[in-house]
Amino acid sequence: MISLIDTDGDCVLHEEFLARACADDFFERIRERAVWRRPKLRMFGRTLRAPRLAAWHGDAGARYAYSGALHLPRPWFGALRELRARIEAHTGARFNSVLLNYYRDGDDALGWHSDDEPELAPGAPIASLSLGAPRRFLLRHKRRKDLACAVELRHGALLVMRGETQTHWRHALPRTKRPVGARINLTFRRIESGARAG
Repeated sequence: MISLIDTDGDCVLHEEFLARACADDFFERIRERAVWRRPKLRMFGRTLRAPRLAAWHGDAGARYAYSGALHLPRPWFGALRELRARIEAHTGARFNSVLLNYYRDGDDALGWHSDDEPELAPGAPIASLSLGAPRRFLLRHKRRKDLACAVELRHGALLVMRGETQTHWRHALPRTKRPVGARINLTFRRIESGARAG
């Protein structure tokens, strides 16, 4: 376990949460089973397509709104239920939803943001599982420019963002020009109430 930040937040990395063979199996099962879509994002008064594929799964009623769009959950399927049980046992937290992002190559990315939408349970951890090709993950403090962190998230790694991390920090997964394979990221979350599109 590696502590990535300990100022205004609590973020720890479990580098080998899943063994390689197990991570390989989950990667293939999820890639084949999920219904991938390229969501629309509302940014700076414009509607754009996200530079990645995504899917939203969860308990009935775990609706999630971000970037001006409302996402209704698809049901849990086998691989997602198995991973949720493992991660809940490991973290002691409870999750009722998961956002899947599929990065097909180095052109797919995730811009700077915090997971701080109002329907997320305050202070509840977000558990982020990486499957597939390693990618560089960045963290930076919202007010203090001297606080920043970069880490390579590898196949089978679990990143847990707890406490006030989303309040004080932003994170991103930047594009890369180097050849890189496909990656699936699963962020397990706790939705407190239904959401409305903003």
